[in-house]
Amino acid sequence: MTELLVLHHALGLTEGVRSFAAALEDAGHTARVPDLYDGLTFADLASGVAHAEVLGFEEVVRRGEAAAEPLSDAFVPIGFSLGVMPAQKVAQTRRGILGAVFVHSAVPPAALGGTWPGGLPLQMHISEGDEDVPVCQELAAERGAELWLYPGSAHLFADPGSGEYDDEAARLLLERVLEFLDRVGGPR
Repeated sequence: MTELLVLHHALGLTEGVRSFAAALEDAGHTARVPDLYDGLTFADLASGVAHAEVLGFEEVVRRGEAAAEPLSDAFVPIGFSLGVMPAQKVAQTRRGILGAVFVHSAVPPAALGGTWPGGLPLQMHISEGDEDVPVCQELAAERGAELWLYPGSAHLFADPGSGEYDDEAARLLLERVLEFLDRVGGPR
């Protein structure tokens, strides 16, 4: 069993994010799924990103870091799109992290005030046509991270409510994340 911190994308804490976390729990893990938007959800990315801009991206990161505070040192942050920023910040700054999973995005480590910790396992999932692919490729090349590219250019392909959902890609994503968690978290 691995303790997880699952951080949502710009649409908010949607049923799709909750379902992904529930699937991880069904596999024997424990998932903390904080709501960084205080109950608000959005129907489209532009509205969700606009809300994040009003909050301030630094505030979104701060809320993610605060959600990680009560967790043991040995956990895995998982970020979806916007949620990658706080997941990555936690992974870059907190000792004892087992690994990290970034879905739909990545950020250059320097943008979050640091570097990627040497030896920290990282798995990334993104559509091959997504604008964040070069950042993911750079992280993968520099740090030996796992990078999974999915067909197409849909950004939120793993969330059934996003309008970009791809059932096959979402199934593969879950399978690959569970395999990663088995490697970094040890036996359940």
